[in-house]
Amino acid sequence: MRVDAATRTGSAVALTVAVLLVAANMRPTITSLGPLLAQIGTGTGMSAAALGLLAAVPLVAWALISPLAHTLSRRFGMARTVFWSLVLLLAGTIVRSLPGPVLSLWLGTALIGAALAIVNVLMPAMIKREFLRVPLMMALYTALLSGVGAVASGVAVPVSQVGPGPGGAGWRFALLIIGAALLPFAAIAWGIATRRTDGIHARPTVDSTAHRARTGIWRDRIAWQVAGYMGLQSASFYMLVTWLAAYSTSFGRSEALAGVDVMVYQIFSLAGSLGVPFALRGRGVRIAPAAIPVLGIIGTAGLMLAPGGVDLWVAIVGVFSGSSLGMALTLLAQRSRDHDTAAALSGMSQSVGYLIAAVGPVVFGAVHAVTGGWIVPLILLAAVMAGQGVVGIFAARDRFVLEAS
Repeated sequence: MRVDAATRTGSAVALTVAVLLVAANMRPTITSLGPLLAQIGTGTGMSAAALGLLAAVPLVAWALISPLAHTLSRRFGMARTVFWSLVLLLAGTIVRSLPGPVLSLWLGTALIGAALAIVNVLMPAMIKREFLRVPLMMALYTALLSGVGAVASGVAVPVSQVGPGPGGAGWRFALLIIGAALLPFAAIAWGIATRRTDGIHARPTVDSTAHRARTGIWRDRIAWQVAGYMGLQSASFYMLVTWLAAYSTSFGRSEALAGVDVMVYQIFSLAGSLGVPFALRGRGVRIAPAAIPVLGIIGTAGLMLAPGGVDLWVAIVGVFSGSSLGMALTLLAQRSRDHDTAAALSGMSQSVGYLIAAVGPVVFGAVHAVTGGWIVPLILLAAVMAGQGVVGIFAARDRFVLEAS
């Protein structure tokens, strides 16, 4: 009995470590891109609009690939599907950094987006299946995701400047080192933690539930509410993580300092993520989804009206972004009765959500290019946050997908 208990404890610890290592690899390939956009533009001759489109490629991939994740997990198992997605993520990171034609930059970015799409969908379902304290584990997952993403943003420019010559090793080297540094560890840890079964205590899924999850999720009103919340919070995040560095440099801050601004933004996202379980206590479970966007609107108003206080406003919108993501991921579990339904909801909501999010950086960049300033793009950002708050009022209701309501 003691041996069995020790074995189960060891397996639980191993899976926890593996989940957190996977979380650590969910943002660096994306967040390191924004601070390097100026270098990429200079090196490739790409316009601001093209750079905004490049930043949107992973989001488009997430929108297209996310619905397939549930089918892949049912055929091959969640753990195996996540493992091979991590391998694909490593391959995409390498391809994106290859010297030569700019085609490799676009192709590698697309592969990265496809890999992250599958992991994004399956990890909330995996956490719901394997852990009893879902909000806490989701908070830790989101916090580490945000924290490592923050570091990636902050070190992107300095890493690109490492090496001989006036320009250093360059943006390709930075994207490779930052994106691939932790990936092998995550893949190995995940393979070890899930090598015997597809999870610690996987349970068979009832066929009727699986059928309803596959066929009914796209017609479910609650699922569309969760998808809307996911999409709007993602749109605001990718607007900020893509263009915040450019905003900072336009006010005289250096590229390196602008990268630090993006890092600070994501560090405070980490704090926001950790605060979600506390916000969901008592009546907070009904209030939090709608109240969180208020922070973002306050921070965005500060960026418009008092850009000299950028550090304060970046911190406030960071708390908003982290808590928004944690809330969105928690909703995937809260609105599902079981892990299979959670996987279906996650795939549907992230497909719709990231299709919405993909428009964000492109439109933000286009509006900035047309107006030549930041006020109108930031008004657009605040409107997205306000929309998230409205959707949050409905998504917060105690309802479950695939059930009459």
